[in-house]
Amino acid sequence: MATTPRPNTTKPTTQPPAPAPQQPSPGLAGEVVALVNKERDGKCAALGVDDRLTTSAQKHSSDMAARNYFSHTTPEGTSFDKRIKAAGYPSPGAENIAKGQRTAKQVMDSWMNSDGHRTNILNCSYKKIGVGVDTNGFLWTQNFGF
Repeated sequence: MATTPRPNTTKPTTQPPAPAPQQPSPGLAGEVVALVNKERDGKCAALGVDDRLTTSAQKHSSDMAARNYFSHTTPEGTSFDKRIKAAGYPSPGAENIAKGQRTAKQVMDSWMNSDGHRTNILNCSYKKIGVGVDTNGFLWTQNFGF
């Protein structure tokens, strides 16, 4: 006796992959990197962008915006170097943060007019950079690495 095949009406047991989290626009961050390298021109080698430093910087900017604080250290006490290492970058160097500037030029002008921030930007020992910005409050983070 022949049987008629029945259509498979069971649902697949695996879920489709979740969409990837939205990445921050490279626009403002890319402008900051270009301005940093312009400042370093003739003084130090250009900094290369490292995705791990960028991830750490973006997460920190977004965390500061979401939880309404402004510090190199999270409310739980996690310092910039620990955040950078947690993102997988082995040799953290320094971090610059800023708040309120609406353009890459404005934030770079602020950093370059501050001795400590300018020193980080012009430190020839640093080889890599990652920049993050959260436009809810315009919180900026630069992470530097060896």
